[in-house]
Amino acid sequence: GEICAFKIHGQEMPFEAVVLNKTSGEGRLRAKSPIDCELQKEYTFVIQAYDCGSGPGGTNWKKSHKAVVHIQVKDVNEFSPAFKESVYKATVTEGKIYDSILQVEAIDEDCSPQYSQICNYEIVTTDVPFAIDRNGNIRNTEKLNYDKQHQYEIMVTAFDCGQKHATEDVLVRVNVKPVCKPGWQDWNKRIEYKPGSGSIPLFPSIHLETCDGPVSSIHTTIELQTNYIGKGCDRETYSEKSLQKLCGASSGAIDLLPSPSATTNWTAGLLMDNNDMIFKFDGKQGAKIPDGIVPKNLTDQFTITLWMKHGPSPGLRAEKETILCNSDKTEMNRHHYALYVHNCRLVFLLRKDFDQADTFRPAEFHWKLDQICDKEWHYYVVNVEFPVVTLYMDGTTYEPYLVTNDWPIHPSHIAMQLTVGACWQGGEVTKPRFAQYFHGSLASLTIRPGKIESQKVISCLQACKEGLDINSLESLGQGIKYHFNPSQSVLVMEGDDIENINQALRKVSYINSRQFPTAGVRRLKVSSKVQCFGEDVCISIPDIDAYVMVFQANEPKITISGMDHFARPAAQFESERGVILLPDIRIVSTVTKMEHPVELKEHDRDNKPVVLEEMLHNLDFCDILVIGAELDPEQECLELDHVELQGKHLDATNSTAGYSIYGVDSMHNYEQVLRQIRYRNWYTSATFDRKFRVKCSELNGRYASNEFNLEVNILHSSNSNFMDHVNHMIVQPQFLQSVHQAEGSTSAVHNSVVPSVATIVIIICVSILIFIITLGVYRIRTAHQHSSADNEGSRENEMDWDDSALTITVNPMEKYEKPHQTEEESEEEDIEDEEEDTTSAESDESEEEEEEEEEVIVLKGDKQNATRREQLEWDDSTLPY
Repeated sequence: GEICAFKIHGQEMPFEAVVLNKTSGEGRLRAKSPIDCELQKEYTFVIQAYDCGSGPGGTNWKKSHKAVVHIQVKDVNEFSPAFKESVYKATVTEGKIYDSILQVEAIDEDCSPQYSQICNYEIVTTDVPFAIDRNGNIRNTEKLNYDKQHQYEIMVTAFDCGQKHATEDVLVRVNVKPVCKPGWQDWNKRIEYKPGSGSIPLFPSIHLETCDGPVSSIHTTIELQTNYIGKGCDRETYSEKSLQKLCGASSGAIDLLPSPSATTNWTAGLLMDNNDMIFKFDGKQGAKIPDGIVPKNLTDQFTITLWMKHGPSPGLRAEKETILCNSDKTEMNRHHYALYVHNCRLVFLLRKDFDQADTFRPAEFHWKLDQICDKEWHYYVVNVEFPVVTLYMDGTTYEPYLVTNDWPIHPSHIAMQLTVGACWQGGEVTKPRFAQYFHGSLASLTIRPGKIESQKVISCLQACKEGLDINSLESLGQGIKYHFNPSQSVLVMEGDDIENINQALRKVSYINSRQFPTAGVRRLKVSSKVQCFGEDVCISIPDIDAYVMVFQANEPKITISGMDHFARPAAQFESERGVILLPDIRIVSTVTKMEHPVELKEHDRDNKPVVLEEMLHNLDFCDILVIGAELDPEQECLELDHVELQGKHLDATNSTAGYSIYGVDSMHNYEQVLRQIRYRNWYTSATFDRKFRVKCSELNGRYASNEFNLEVNILHSSNSNFMDHVNHMIVQPQFLQSVHQAEGSTSAVHNSVVPSVATIVIIICVSILIFIITLGVYRIRTAHQHSSADNEGSRENEMDWDDSALTITVNPMEKYEKPHQTEEESEEEDIEDEEEDTTSAESDESEEEEEEEEEVIVLKGDKQNATRREQLEWDDSTLPY
């Protein structure tokens, strides 16, 4: 009647049933081991109950009917969501709103729907233009812009329905693709250019994107805009004379707008830009060219050259604007020749004199050019071969569109006035004045009488030193046509293959051949037109706006060195060849560079390691200026054999103020010429020394050298033998300095000596005092015979002073009762002898005191001979040094 067991029928069920009460038949079903829902969610098996009536063999069990047991395992939220991919990627096109860019998906390993289902997704990254829905679909909330951001990286997480989030967020990378826009790709807006770099490519990686358009041909124009640099581009800034010499122009050009100086002062009142020698005329200024600068008769052949920058003339009926005018100085108002602008036309007027021709002759030549009023720099050359006049503008020839004839001017004795920037009105007004003022800028205005210039020289004078270039023309590619303008500032390329055009444009480069280019920005513009098959124009290519940044060149330091002081006998100066002034002159240029151009710490920046590096460059002038009074042409001059200038781009001018060598040439050639300049003086008795100053320049004074000073002493009569010995043996500098100062004082005293009655009185007084002085000399010799012998023996080994020409002079007007004056004078003369032997100096002072007591005047003499200095003081005003 009792229940003894429960038995589960099934294959290895993880459950067991135990009897709790045999009488009541109550039992319990329990798990034998932990149950995992993720392994099995449900269990179904059969269970039977057994009574206690079994025999010893357990065969007489009575069992109940079978009962079916169904077990469901309840889930626990033990797992977190996990994404299927480690990284999600997508690409979108800018400017569009997408419903779904991509879908992310996460899974959860829990077994129940409550914990295994993903109920929500969320974007963790803040401030991004994206959103995600419950199904993991990501969309953009605003239009994306490629230029603003090329790529977005966002982090996304997932939540199951039990609100448990993923342990690791997933990265979603969204790439923004630009809308296909036709145009040039992969170019830099800024191109850097260092002086001396040669030719550098402007767009080394450029290519054209056509968005798969059916392109048949491409036409590209590259323009280098340099109109705001100097006179339209980077040109040499040498003086006009130096440039003409460099380009092989005919000699004899007269500069009508030179830099203001003592000899060229007519431009002093004009507005001027010193860097580029540009003169600005504001309609209120004119300059009178002094008489004698330009010859009155220019002959039938002459040339006028100038740089001009001019804009449209103000007013409806614009007045004439005079560039150059030669008119009557007084009484009348006749224009003999003139160059002026009128209504954007360039007009050249040439009126022949009646004695040269008495027929109706060409007199006015008119050119109408857009460039005359475009506010840009242009180079004009007027070649006159009367009756033919030709204009060259920027190297291109232009014939006059209008030539008018006129009668010759009747002869008169009225003087003429040549002016620049306005025309002189000498008659028909109450008071002569300027009229017809010029508005604009002028530079390098020259006139060359008797000769005209060739096309080659004209092209050289206006040539730009910077421009566009093509590297390796031979590899430009088939089917590419190209064309440069004369100044190489515009390049046109044409082709029918995109890749060939890409390759060709990558070879376009910028070049600046100046050693010291003008620093600053050069703008670049690339414009293109594309034609497609069957259409005139199919797509539009945006222009490229870029610029070249030209860096400042390292400034050179030009140093002149050499022997700065020498003396020669007068006979050498009086000889036919004179004396070479600068036999060992040396011109060196150095630049300062950093030794290691690396980033330094803050405290090291003030102590950057620098190194001086010697560099070679040209010079454009060297001046030897006379310091003090100008040269007297009747007795002295500077000379140079002009054969020394042959084979060099050099010329020279000579005046009483000095010698000037000019022209663009190497420092070595300048040295060679300077070493041949001689100084002659054929009346040396009136001159004791001359001082000169040497100064050189590069780029018309932009880089100037140091001022090298030279002093030359002329030795007279017996002193010449002594100084020959000194110069040959190269004595100590201290001795040379004392000799120079003595010579300077001698010259000053000599120049102040003027024969007069006082001189005769002094000579008579000297005769009276000879006996007293002789007695004093005798006593000094006796008292110091031993010391004199020692000093004389050592000093006379160094030099032998010829004192045969010494004259002893005593001023009888001085009172012997003032011995302190003699002491003061002696002290002043002995300032330079501080380094001499102290014992000798003390001996001097003791002897001075003895002689003062005996009222004997001891006159000081040669400082190099201690014994003689103790014996005498001579008046050196009569010494012919």
